[in-house]
Amino acid sequence: MSCSEETECRLIVGIGNPGAEFAGTRHNAGFEVIDRLLGKFPTVFSPRRARSAQAWEGRFGGRNVILMKPLTYVNLSGDAVLPLMKGENLAPSEILIVYDDIDLPVGRLRIRKNGGSAGHNGMKSVIGALHSEAFPRLRIGIGDENSRRRADYVLTSFEGKEKESFEKALDKAVEAVELLLRRGISKAMNVYNSTDCSESAETKTTDVELTKTHQQEVES
Repeated sequence: MSCSEETECRLIVGIGNPGAEFAGTRHNAGFEVIDRLLGKFPTVFSPRRARSAQAWEGRFGGRNVILMKPLTYVNLSGDAVLPLMKGENLAPSEILIVYDDIDLPVGRLRIRKNGGSAGHNGMKSVIGALHSEAFPRLRIGIGDENSRRRADYVLTSFEGKEKESFEKALDKAVEAVELLLRRGISKAMNVYNSTDCSESAETKTTDVELTKTHQQEVES
């Protein structure tokens, strides 16, 4: 059974750029998810060797799972994924790629079983190296209405309410990876593709709660 069907993901790759100067930037959303998984399960995953990457391995969901952060910089991510894929005899469908998506608003998540790169250079590299688009991916929103007008946008950091939304989305992304590993990608898609941690979503929720409270007061 492959990951694209249900529960057999064995390699989780978070895309990002190594180095302190890139920490916390929008392009490093994939790195952030791997870091949070390691922080949440400190006794589960142990460092292991990997070419052009940092990697950790442990038992999760009843099987060996590898977490990876390529050290090749985003545009050459596939150069790190391919050697580990071959060394572990993995099919592309057993690899989950976690990365930032400028086409999704901050606070949103999207899980898919396969697909193209949508212009993301890291995904272009992975697709080219694997000669396949048939692998699942978890996209984390980093965009806003002006993002396409800023060439260096993906290398900027979050601030204020936007940072709060991004942090919440990262926590949800970690939960999504956990669920995917335990119960399969279809279940993770059903639960987390509706995730919206944006400020506007919180405002709508608050408005609905206030309306309900007001209605209850009127009826009492």
